Amino acid sequence: MAAAANDLRRGMANHRTPANLRAFVQAIIRYINTGKSADVRFGSTDKVELVDIERKQIEFSYKDHNGYHFMDPETYDTVTLQDNLLGDAKDYLVENTQVQVLYAEGKAVQVEMPASVSLKVIESAEGLRGDTASNVTKPAKLETGKTINVPLFIKEGEVIKIDTRTGDYMGRA
Repeated sequence: MAAAANDLRRGMANHRTPANLRAFVQAIIRYINTGKSADVRFGSTDKVELVDIERKQIEFSYKDHNGYHFMDPETYDTVTLQDNLLGDAKDYLVENTQVQVLYAEGKAVQVEMPASVSLKVIESAEGLRGDTASNVTKPAKLETGKTINVPLFIKEGEVIKIDTRTGDYMGRA
């Protein structure tokens, strides 16, 4: 489906009208095949090819040497995704985690995690009594293998909430 460059919504593109030049539309686009972004300019009469994106909710099942296996809860179909598509999301995946997958032309192109996940602390050093005067943190290893900084009062075996966008501790679950 083609659309005029002027029809792109705000947030997708900026319409610019410099003093001595013709108006143009400036946009940051992402190539679906490579995942890389590029800054491009279109004339206001140019046509832009839009891609139909399908969004599906799937559930993480398990990981093996072939990749990360997910199940579609509606059809019970299994989908296998590779490390490079998941990116940092693989650091927050535990069994039964629900994620959104974006499909373009039948191919998975992006994985969106929920804003926060609850994970169990499996390894953490003990906090010292005298270190509580300021916001002091210590490293803690989570059940997925990721290490993050947590407050001193967090102990092994506790379940904590983590922001998947920043990787920061949010609180106890």
